[in-house]
Amino acid sequence: MPHRLTVTLLATALLAACQSNPTTQQARDAEEAAAADAYVAADAADAAEAVRSEQATLDSVVVTGARLRRDQAKAAITAGHAHAPAAPPPPAPMRMLEYRAANVAIAPQSPQAAPANTEKYAERDDNPVRRTLDEPVSTFSVDVDTGSYSNVRRMLREGQRPPADAVRAEEFINYFRYGHAGPTDRSRPFKVTTELAPAPWNAKRQLLMVGIKGYDVPKATLPPANLVFLLDTSGSMDSPDKLPLLKQSFSQLVPQLRAQDRVSIVVYAGSAGLVLPPTPGDRHDEILGALDRLQAGGSTNGGDGIRLAYAMAKQAYVKDGVNRVILATDGDFNVGTVNQDALETMVADQRASGIALTTLGFGTGNYNDALAETLADVGDGNHAYIDTLQEGRKVLVDEMQSTLLTIARDVKIQVEFNPAVVSEYRLIGYENRVLANEDFANDKVDAGDIGAGHEVTALYEITPVGSGAERLPALRYGGKQVAAGASTDEIAHVRLRYKLPGQDSSRLIETPIARAALSTQPSDAFRFASAVAAYADLLRGGQRIDGWNWDDAVRTARAATGRDLYGLKAEFIGMVDQAQRLVTVEGDTPAIAGE
Repeated sequence: MPHRLTVTLLATALLAACQSNPTTQQARDAEEAAAADAYVAADAADAAEAVRSEQATLDSVVVTGARLRRDQAKAAITAGHAHAPAAPPPPAPMRMLEYRAANVAIAPQSPQAAPANTEKYAERDDNPVRRTLDEPVSTFSVDVDTGSYSNVRRMLREGQRPPADAVRAEEFINYFRYGHAGPTDRSRPFKVTTELAPAPWNAKRQLLMVGIKGYDVPKATLPPANLVFLLDTSGSMDSPDKLPLLKQSFSQLVPQLRAQDRVSIVVYAGSAGLVLPPTPGDRHDEILGALDRLQAGGSTNGGDGIRLAYAMAKQAYVKDGVNRVILATDGDFNVGTVNQDALETMVADQRASGIALTTLGFGTGNYNDALAETLADVGDGNHAYIDTLQEGRKVLVDEMQSTLLTIARDVKIQVEFNPAVVSEYRLIGYENRVLANEDFANDKVDAGDIGAGHEVTALYEITPVGSGAERLPALRYGGKQVAAGASTDEIAHVRLRYKLPGQDSSRLIETPIARAALSTQPSDAFRFASAVAAYADLLRGGQRIDGWNWDDAVRTARAATGRDLYGLKAEFIGMVDQAQRLVTVEGDTPAIAGE
């Protein structure tokens, strides 16, 4: 084998070793020196032929090392340290390759075109302003997904302006906790609270915040869990921000598993395979070993993977326990069942068996957000996107009890506005969760679920009668009028329907909202949520928040940070600044989905 090819293979092996077994600086220097000597001593006759043939491999490993340093820096920042630690020196193999590039004459290469960005986002338009006289009732399903926020965060960190359709306001808002009051006992699975105050971007209008908080369950008292990790190991996952990050993220969950839990691992590439049959959760080393052995390669037969995962979930089904498939993928299904409608039907058929589906998105360039979000919706689960190891811990460890234990199913919200008080209203976000009004009381219609400790937050922008802030023009032939003597004490009436797990009939909660509830001193939670909503709108073009701008959103968020245990709110302020710089450079028109 030519000497230089031998050294290149050695560099690749050392890169993997350095990633899994960090060494001291002294050891790294020794490795570098030894490798440099090997290159210098390599047979000069091999250089002209071998350098050209190995150039593609060199470029790939250098980029991999650069991405590794980027991910390490991102993880440190995400961890919320006041002063992020200095990035460690690059692994020895990467420095060896840089040494080679500096000391060996390499013929100029033609620049390689960047791979096409094939990310997929469902097209969506903002909810329109509704005239209360014409449409006094608004109905939608709850949503506990957060994937849009962390996915957009990933793009901003990479200096990419997010496509408008990647921004879902409700997922931005629900990424944060607002401290909504929970129930005092378990007679009801959650409590509904409301807050009303002037809209920060237009004092003539008002914002109504509806908050839902489920009761908490200590992790130690969670019922037995039957979990199937359905992991994409196709060739498209061969990137540091995909399969390696996936393995590290799931490895953080393993120590939380107990003897009464069961874990299976199903993988899919060109075909699906069983890596780990149902295994007691306290066999941590066995589970970690199975994760560690995973490698990426081949095409993506997600349909077969889903079928096998549900088969394993049924085999290990736990009565009165948690039964869930956790699908982790970049969503790039390209063989087998690839039609999205067919995949949705497959998952919807399975949810009747009591097995839920959570989807976790990874990676960039070919991420199929539309598919990942939709499969979670029809699978009675939730969707998140993992861009850092810290986010992996947030989703798979800190919030796992909320993900696993469903305390209320098919949760629907309906708000009826009083036309004597409210001229117009607009629901912020939830565009793909809007329901027909008649579906509110129809228990056959599927809706979102809430887990233990979950919070759900929704915002309505309201235009009071006589405020002069109406957006819709007066109707020349409008025949509807407010009934004479109509009460003006209430601005709205909130209804909420839900099913307890295992039950088919829904229960009803009702909460009137008094006009006198209007506050001129809104809470920190209210102000921060409004800043997040404005940020989402600005990313989509800033068409709904009147004269407000990026500085207004930052100023409001900074003054309302309050308790920020994990530094997520402080990070948000930095993300707004980053987004503003990108938008200022590229102009004020939102990016087209998929660009």
